[in-house]
Amino acid sequence: FAHSFPHVPLFASEGFLDKGPGGLYSDVVEEIDWSVGQIVQTLRDEGLSKNTLVVFTSDNGPWLTFKQLGGSAGLLRGGKATTWEGGMREPTVFWWPERIKPGVVTDVGSTLDIFATACMLAGVETPTDRVMDSLDLGPALFAGGPSPRETMFYYRGTSVHAVRQGSWKAHFTTKESRTPVVHHDPPLLFHLGSDPSEKHNVAEDHPDVIAGIREAVALHQ
Repeated sequence: FAHSFPHVPLFASEGFLDKGPGGLYSDVVEEIDWSVGQIVQTLRDEGLSKNTLVVFTSDNGPWLTFKQLGGSAGLLRGGKATTWEGGMREPTVFWWPERIKPGVVTDVGSTLDIFATACMLAGVETPTDRVMDSLDLGPALFAGGPSPRETMFYYRGTSVHAVRQGSWKAHFTTKESRTPVVHHDPPLLFHLGSDPSEKHNVAEDHPDVIAGIREAVALHQ
């Protein structure tokens, strides 16, 4: 179920206006929260909650051009249309009573991986006649294990602008809103575990990490 909000232009129904602590944007988020609650309650009322996986996520970060109406990525750098973490990293909730234990997973996953995960749950084999970008997140969701995804390629259009491997992230190209594309050689390098805001470029100290990421890009392409 794809909401059209919190995308601008923002609006909220009468019962939610001026209810949130952060103006119209938070009113919209309050209404989304209520709406998800209606869906979940209906699953419970119909006796379907124990046989339904609910996944809640978003497709991009805040649209910073619209300031307070565009949302916030908190400490993460950048927003929509950039490959900084603020533009691409999204919180996600998987809910399935008695199948998924409450907990927090901080490993990397992608909306790409919903495909392979759903195929696994349905007992359907994924195609074998092509390279699949989707990975089964079952080990992390149902067995308490690590995510199978170690590497994430950050695309803008059809170009790989950045790559994450584990906690390391390299930016080969950056593009801010309404500014020219900038290519980086060597790429910018950040350790997201200690620097989630991508403020401190440590490429000079870790040429081995950059070499490994270059190999991953070559294999991917």
